[in-house]
This record gives sequence, structure tokens and C-alpha cells, in this order.
Amino acid sequence: MRFESFNPVCCSLADIVGKEYLEAVCEARAALSGDDIDSLLKSATQPVEFFPDTFHKRLLSLTPKVGEQVCKSRLMHSAKGATTTAFQAVTLTDGAPINGFGYYRVGEDGRLYMITKSEHYHAPVGHAFPGYALIEHARRLGIPNATHNNTRGHITRLLEEALVHEANGGDETRPDAINRVLNLETGSLATEAAFKMLLARFYRSQTEMPTPKYEGKIPVFLVLGNNDGLLAGNYHGTTIFTQMLRGMWPELYARMADNEIVRMHAVRPNSIEDLNEAFRLFENNRQYKIAGFFHEIVMMNYGALPLSVDFLQHAYALCQKHDVPTVADEIQSCLWTPGLFLFREYGLHPTLVAIGKGFPGGEYPASRLLFNSSVDNLAQFGALVTNGQEELASLAYLITMEWAKRNQERIRKIGAYYGERIEAMAAQYPGIIYDVTGHQHLRGISFRDIDSAVAFVSQLRQLGFDISAQTYKIDCPPVVLTKIPIIVCPRAIDFLIERMDGVLRTIASGATEQAK
Repeated sequence: MRFESFNPVCCSLADIVGKEYLEAVCEARAALSGDDIDSLLKSATQPVEFFPDTFHKRLLSLTPKVGEQVCKSRLMHSAKGATTTAFQAVTLTDGAPINGFGYYRVGEDGRLYMITKSEHYHAPVGHAFPGYALIEHARRLGIPNATHNNTRGHITRLLEEALVHEANGGDETRPDAINRVLNLETGSLATEAAFKMLLARFYRSQTEMPTPKYEGKIPVFLVLGNNDGLLAGNYHGTTIFTQMLRGMWPELYARMADNEIVRMHAVRPNSIEDLNEAFRLFENNRQYKIAGFFHEIVMMNYGALPLSVDFLQHAYALCQKHDVPTVADEIQSCLWTPGLFLFREYGLHPTLVAIGKGFPGGEYPASRLLFNSSVDNLAQFGALVTNGQEELASLAYLITMEWAKRNQERIRKIGAYYGERIEAMAAQYPGIIYDVTGHQHLRGISFRDIDSAVAFVSQLRQLGFDISAQTYKIDCPPVVLTKIPIIVCPRAIDFLIERMDGVLRTIASGATEQAK
């Protein structure tokens, strides 16, 4: 099966952000710099091919070179750095990028690597995506990136409208529709803003704010736990409260819970029984009130475990009945699904949606919190950051969205193809592989033992694949995580699967020899 080419997308800057706006930009630039306005207008209307066939063919031509030394020598005098002890322990300088092109990078060791995790999940269109040439056009026209909350630019406001439209599937008339957008820097800040909005229904964020709707009740945050029902399966960022959602800061959290300030309550993934019990326990007790339900859709931090449609739809029905806001954390899954948002494929209507990473394509750290006006309850500085409104970051969003929307059916088919190939491969090694999890391009390979998972990753890295194993969760089988870029086509997938299969054959033959 082959889907060798993607639908062509060719747009100018004016096509993306509007001709009238660009004319004003060019006039202002000419007044400031003295540049000829006609040459500026030419740049504004110059079309760019987002993913030309020549670029795609070059990517395919490089596939046989993965793992090879493509530079004559390696970088010998690389900076040591001054990071934390924890980060230093896991730093891999050989594979640190000195250049990138599509779904490849060249490491400091001069070798060619395939980025099978999309550079840890935030490069869905790879490196040097040709469509981002429009960002350079914008720079040449003098469109400033730095701005402030009070002076959000046209491009950022245009993006807000586009996100609202896409999140609602074009239907913005529903009372529970997404109709607000907060522009933030990272996914952690987006989920933290969601947490604050829900907390503000119990506690005032500032003394002059009105009395919260549920003042006096103890807020209980429902979250996905692990298979033992403990706070360890989810990942919603690195701020204090969202780290508490996954069981970190245990002594601090215990004091807060003991003093009835806030509670975090875990439900097991896909356990409708746990959901029912949580609502029975807290919604029938006048002391407590469920403050919100936080969830991912594919739990990449817990073995790439996908939540079922039935489980999430049941959770949303309970939340709607009891006035409990829902928070869909799509930091991992956004853009990797046709239609841009996976919650839409599940038939869900979340109150708040956190997005990031994928949309700006790794060009900028730019996240967004989309939400319904019913939780628009914070003052200006209650959830915002000063530098969350960058115009060029918003432009990166719009460019990525344009290409993804025009190729959504191809992305769907290629994601399905990857799933079929990886599942068929795994089925040949039942003694080594326990399961294949995930959705579309996001896949986890669960191994029966840690040694096999580590050997699999180690050998693939030697072959030039950027891949890793999740082996630190006690109650979860060791899982090798992949998240291939959406620009990958079946020929590249076939190459990856062939190399994976070869490594598995080696591991299987080694196990056979040991058995003898």
C-alpha cells in the first residue's frame, strides 16, 4: 500500500493572514525603513509550496542512509553545558542535532537519524518544513513577534478565531461551544490555567473578585490514575498543582488534603466503575464538589494507552449532569489526528482544551487554552503570561493548520497504515511483545520484559533511529514509544518497520540460543 504524495498546498502570506492587513504592514514598513513598498507587497503575495514533491523525494532518497555517517567527521569539541544532575544523567550528545531536514536530523556524531518521536512530540511536520518560509517573509516585512496581552496582534486574533471555528467543527452556536482562547507559552501553563479556572469556582483568585459559585465546598479534581488507581498514570505539566495530579509532592499534598483545601482523586483508565463510584462518593456529600475532570485521550506517559470512546462519553455525561467542567489535554494528540482535535473524533464537547507542541511545529513554544465562556472567571493576570501573544508563533499555527486540514484524509490513511504494520509485526513475536497501544501515528510497543525493551531501543539507536523506552513505571509493562511525523509516507514507514523487525529477529534468536 502506497500514498506517496500529499495534497499540494501553495499559499502566500496574504492568503494566510489577509491582503488588507498585509497592505497596512507594507505601508508601515516602507514608512519606517524607507524600503520600496512595491517590493514589500511582492513579498507579501509571493506563494510558497508547503511540502513540494522535490522536498518529499529528497526525504525518501535519504532513507537508506539512516544510521550512516553523512558528515566526514563528528563534532569533537562540543559544549559541556551546565544543566541539572538529573538532566545530565540522560543527555545524549552524539544524537544532539546540528542540522535537521524533514523527519531526519544529523547528530553531533555526524550520523543521520530518523526522528520517530517527532523530536519528543513537538515536530509533526519535521524540520525545515518548507511552508514555514512564510515566517521568514513575515520577518522581512517587519511583522514583530514580541507584543503584549493588551496589544495582541491581528495574526494572533485571527488564530483565535480559527481555533474556535475548528474546535467546534464550524458549529459555534451550541451553549457549550468553545468560544474563548488564552495564548500561553507552554503546555504546562495551559493546563495550569485550566486548573486555576476550575479552582476559581471555589476560591477567589483576587480579593476583589465576586463570591465563587461553590465557595465553602472542598474541590475534588478527578484525574486518570494508573491501573492500581493511584495518582501516577497521567501527565498534565510541570507546575505544582498539575504535578500533584500525578502524585508528586506527596507530603505537601497530604497536608492540603488533611486540611480539606483540595483533593486529587484518581480513576483507573477506562474504568466506568471507578467513575460512577467517584461521582457517588463526592457528589452526594455536601462537603465536597468535583471541581473538574482532567484527561488525556492517548496517555503517552502511561504506555501510550488510549482511553475508550465509551469511557470518555460516560464521563462527560456524568460531568454534564453534575456541573463538572471537563478538561481535554490534547498537548500530545492535537494535530496528529485528522480534524486537528482528537476529542472531535470521540464525539466530545469539553469545557476546556489544552493544545500546543504540534501546532507551531517546534518553531516556537506556543500553547493555547481553548474554553467555554462559563469558566471565563479570572482577571487579566490570573492566568496570563506577558509573552504569550507572539505574532510569528501564531503564524506558525496557521501555516501548520492549513497544510494539515488540506491533507487530513491522507494523514488518516497513513496513520492507519502505520498501526496495521506495527501490529502485524508485533503479532510475529508474541514471546517478546505483550501489546501494541496508541492511536494512528502515536504508538507504544509493550514488551514482556525490560531487558528486551532496552535491547530493542539500544539496537535501533545504533541503526540511527531516535526512539526511547518507558521502563520506570512499576505497574506498567516496559513500553517503546513512537510518534512519527505526519509528513511520513508509507515508504518511510515500511523502512522503519523493516528495521524494527530485523532487531526483533535478533532478540528472538538470542532468546532461542539462551534457551538451548
